[in-house]
Amino acid sequence: MAQGFKLVLRPSKPGEKDSEKKFYAVSKTNGTSSMKTLCKLISARSTVSSADVKAVLDNLNFVLDMELQEGRIVRLGDFGSFRISVSSDGVTDKKDFNTSMLRPPRIIFTPGGELKDTKKTLEYARVSQDGATTEAGGSDSDSPDEI
Repeated sequence: MAQGFKLVLRPSKPGEKDSEKKFYAVSKTNGTSSMKTLCKLISARSTVSSADVKAVLDNLNFVLDMELQEGRIVRLGDFGSFRISVSSDGVTDKKDFNTSMLRPPRIIFTPGGELKDTKKTLEYARVSQDGATTEAGGSDSDSPDEI
């Protein structure tokens, strides 16, 4: 199945409400996959029970949290890696900086080999307002009714 996208009308220069408006593609998801669903899918492809898969994923989440809080990059082989990203407000003099200027940290995921390949082979399908998929890659029509 292809990655859905729809077109939305937005200002071409964010923050300038009088700037020219253009259509931009944004991804349109096709639902969600729950932990329960993933555990069943993984279990069906292996000799491990769904409960065992869930136990391992729960423990991975726990250990991932511990390792990230220690400031470590967590590498999960071909799956990818997780790391913490920190940013702050700027100061002109180092002496003026204090930790209250730190912004909330972000967790960054960098995909590994096979997930990177997914980006290369991804196909797209334009989705209309009613959720119906049009031809792959969208159509050449400029009609606002189809957007």
